[in-house]
Amino acid sequence: VQTVSERLRFRVNLYELREQRKIKPIVLYNMLTNLLYERRFGPYFVFSLVIGLDPKTGETFVYDSDNIGAISDNVNLATVGTASDYIFGLGELFFKPNMNADELFEATSQSLLNGVDRDSASGWGVLVYVVERNKVTVRELKGRQD
Repeated sequence: VQTVSERLRFRVNLYELREQRKIKPIVLYNMLTNLLYERRFGPYFVFSLVIGLDPKTGETFVYDSDNIGAISDNVNLATVGTASDYIFGLGELFFKPNMNADELFEATSQSLLNGVDRDSASGWGVLVYVVERNKVTVRELKGRQD
């Protein structure tokens, strides 16, 4: 993870120096998937998740990729990690377009907590970040403690 992070940071810094502007989430995602794909025959064991807001339009950006940089085709929901399969299924069930912040928090919380309950390697709780145009709300939820 550290190697990927360092190489990505190098590429981002170089991009921002050349372009004289902050990097957009879509450019960062493409840069990351290219970095991962370069090592497809000896891959980094990193599954990535890129989430952001376009600085000009405020559009949300949510994408994930596997360890060889394969691009996901689901633009509304992305998961990575050991409980990914459990979380993704419930996320598809709960997610609806144009949800407000409270509805989105509830859907995300239910999906994450159920995933953590079904996968012992996931830990004992979750942090839920709700990102809006003007603020970021962080809430910590405790899972099962057994």
